[in-house]
Amino acid sequence: MAPASPHAGPPPSRPRAVAGPQGPWHTVHDDLSATGVVLVYGLLAQWLPHIQDVARVRPVLGRDWHRYQTLTHPRAKERFLASRLLLRHAAAVAIETAPDLVDLAYQPGGRPFVRGCDQIDISLSHTEEVMVVGITSRGRVGVDVELAARRMAGTGSEAQGCTPFERQRLDAADGRDRNDTLVRLWTLKEAYSKALGQGLRFRFTEFGFALDGTRARLVGPDGRDAGADDWLFATFAVEDKYVVSAAVQDAGFGDGTDLSVQTALDAGLLDALLDTAG
Repeated sequence: MAPASPHAGPPPSRPRAVAGPQGPWHTVHDDLSATGVVLVYGLLAQWLPHIQDVARVRPVLGRDWHRYQTLTHPRAKERFLASRLLLRHAAAVAIETAPDLVDLAYQPGGRPFVRGCDQIDISLSHTEEVMVVGITSRGRVGVDVELAARRMAGTGSEAQGCTPFERQRLDAADGRDRNDTLVRLWTLKEAYSKALGQGLRFRFTEFGFALDGTRARLVGPDGRDAGADDWLFATFAVEDKYVVSAAVQDAGFGDGTDLSVQTALDAGLLDALLDTAG
């Protein structure tokens, strides 16, 4: 396994399973306090019972309610409700407030953030039946989740999303390993792009990853080290069906052990935010 960068702090722990708004949340708080980063996931089937009464969920959605109303596909509406509920509850645990007081907003590219609480960075991803949230107090975070069995080999993904260095490595692998590696590379690139706020606007052929165990190292198209000493990359298997990758930047903000919204904001600004959220 590749050693962690001496500049990037400890790597993230395995994603924590949270079955619903009731938690368990203590492990989420413990991870964030200990390492400054936490990964959380929830299964849609477990969160569905908590979103059936939309009227009760609406106050927690905040400004996301208007976006929810524009959705027409029933499954898309369920996934949207459940994923935002998971994100708000996880963020609330991080900054020690109530979920309905977490004021989520979005950057032009769609990247979520908590208004008035720049002591944390957040990321959200979902696919099929699983939702993943990343939170850090160290700098930036991006997460991505994909079905482990998603067919990518032989679909043109190599040419569209891999560098010459990565394609050379892929050519040395057999069929199953090749597809598994492609899924992992894709989720790593998505996670890194999300952390940077670029999404799919960042050409995946312009940067690559050298894989080693669960870790990865950012490299250029030719495989040379990209000098990203302040970044950590990791990939995990979740529920034996999904691949979750995370990109975490350590911007040198310290351990961020006290993330309470009460501590980070002065009383006047806090009152104004709570009035707006209400």
